[in-house]
Order: sequence, then C-alpha cells, then structure tokens
Amino acid sequence: MKDFTHLHQPTGRLIHDHEKDYLFFGGTAYLGLLVNEAYIDLYKEGLSKYGLNNGTSRNNNIQLDIFDLAEHRAASRFGFDGALLVSSGYLAAQMVVKSLSNGRKLLYAPHSHPALWLDTNPNVDGNMDSWLREMVQKINDTNEDDEFVIVSNAMDNLTPEHYDFSPLLAINPDKKVILLVDDSHGIGVVRANSTSIDLSIFDDSAIEVVVIASLAKGLGTDAGMILSSNKWIARFRKSPFFTGASPASPASMYAFTHSQDIYMSEFEKLQQNIEIFANLIGDRLSHISKFAVFSSKDPELYQKLVHNGYLISSFPYPLETDPPLNRIVLSSLHLEDDLKKLAQIICT
Repeated sequence: MKDFTHLHQPTGRLIHDHEKDYLFFGGTAYLGLLVNEAYIDLYKEGLSKYGLNNGTSRNNNIQLDIFDLAEHRAASRFGFDGALLVSSGYLAAQMVVKSLSNGRKLLYAPHSHPALWLDTNPNVDGNMDSWLREMVQKINDTNEDDEFVIVSNAMDNLTPEHYDFSPLLAINPDKKVILLVDDSHGIGVVRANSTSIDLSIFDDSAIEVVVIASLAKGLGTDAGMILSSNKWIARFRKSPFFTGASPASPASMYAFTHSQDIYMSEFEKLQQNIEIFANLIGDRLSHISKFAVFSSKDPELYQKLVHNGYLISSFPYPLETDPPLNRIVLSSLHLEDDLKKLAQIICT
C-alpha cells in the first residue's frame, strides 16, 4: 500500500506524490479555507496587526481586543447569548466537561467523541433514538435534587447520521438538565451560520444548552469555541483551564471575524457539490442531506480509488482497534468534473 503520511504540501484539492497527482476527497476542511487565498490574506493581515501569537493568559490585565470582538461575532453569528474561544476544540470540550461534572451526573450518548470523555471511554453503544428515550425515562424517575449533563455529538459524522434531540423535550420541566453537544463537524457546514441541528427547540424548555466545537474543520480556524448563555460563559471563563491555557492565535481570530463573505461563498459551493454528488451516486454510498461525507464499508474501495488517482480517508476511527472506515469527503474546492469522474468510477 502506498504511503501518503509524509506530505510536504497542503491537503487541498490535489495531492502530488511520486510524480503523480491525486484528487483528494478526505479530511475535514469542508469549506476549503486552508488554501483559500482570500482567507489566507486575512490571516496575513491579522499577523501584521497582532503578531504570531499572544503569549499571555486571557485573564491577564493586558488584553488584545480581537478576542472579545471574535467572541461577540461568534455568539451573534450562531445565535447564542455568549461565546468563548480557546486554543483548540479538545481544550473547549475538556474545560466544559470538567466544569459541568462538578455535582452533576454525566450521561454519555453512544459514540461520544473522545474529547468529551471525563476520564476513560464511557463505552456506550447502541441506537441514538432508543438511548435518548431511555435517558428521558431515567431522568424523570430520579430524585428531584439530581442534576444531569447529557453529553453527545451533535451528529454522527462517520456513518453519517443526523441526530434528533426532540425526545428530550419529554423530560419533566422540574428536572435540572444541561445538554452538551459537540458540533465540530457540522457547525457552519450543514446549515449556514448555524449549528448543524436546530437547538432553538429548547428555548422555551428547562433544558440548558451548551455547544462546543473545533473550528479547525469546516471553519478553517485553529481554535475551540463554546456557545451558551451568558451565565455559563461567565462560569467557564473562571475555569483554571481558561486562565492557564494560552489563547488561540490572534491572527486566526482576525481572519475568523472578517471572513463572512468568503465563508458564504464557500458554503454555497459546498452545498452545490453535495447535491450534485448525491444525485450522481444514488444509494451506492451512505450519506445524509446537506453533509459532505459519503461512507462505504466496501474493503476494496480505497485501493480501487487510489489506482484511479483518488485519495479518500480510510483508517480505524476513533480507536485503533476499530475497523477501517472509508469516507469520501467533499469540499468546496472540488469541481463538478471531479465529482462526475469519481461517481463514474464508484458506479462501475
């Protein structure tokens, strides 16, 4: 098997290796911002204005303005009262989980991302719909003083599958429940300037919502984001994780804050590519509406595509002991001709 693990180039639309070009359909850069010249120019502007990094705590008495500006923009953009930006999605997840676990019971949904684990793998498998209904019953049957945190991915980006959290509305309104969802793969990708699922269904409920996300995927920014009410954002800001960790690059915050037009253009291209490829491929691959991942359990697919000049994601995930998963990932960088040729190979 050819080795593509020591590349000296960005993982954009084309990967050049051993005198041959391959079309790349993998990774998580759904909006192609990692090689978007206009986005890179914004990053360079940020570098000129703020330098390479910010070597201080976010709670230092000396502060750069760009972090507050980026957090205000993030909250407004995604429809939340408040936002907090840290250096990575993993840090955001760990900070929130550890903060919320104090005095509360964590209820892990099936296949929750490792970044959300408090200590070890909670080892929860099964069907998401059934699990949600079981948790509703479990919470409603407990003592009135118990508090719960439901911890889940916002969607299954591997199979893939959209999750429906509406069964949680059946929880007794007297119960104290927080819904923590990781929307790293869907935020700003499935729906424009929005989480991948409609969380407004909880606006009039007693359930409090906290969203965490890695922005290093679709949104092309090396940072982690927390979205919630101002009450929870204020509490997370007091976390020793937030005080002790170096912040994200201020240049990346600058690009994130000033790239709305670029984002919308690339979002529309991605959604057009998803629709084209879905129509071409039919039911030959597993896929869901509006999402860029098409998966297959065919063990021969990876080698077949490599032979024809296509590279896809194929590796054990999320654990090394898991079987390889073949995932064809579209991005806004792909051309319609790329999609037609790939579909033709898969369909023959």
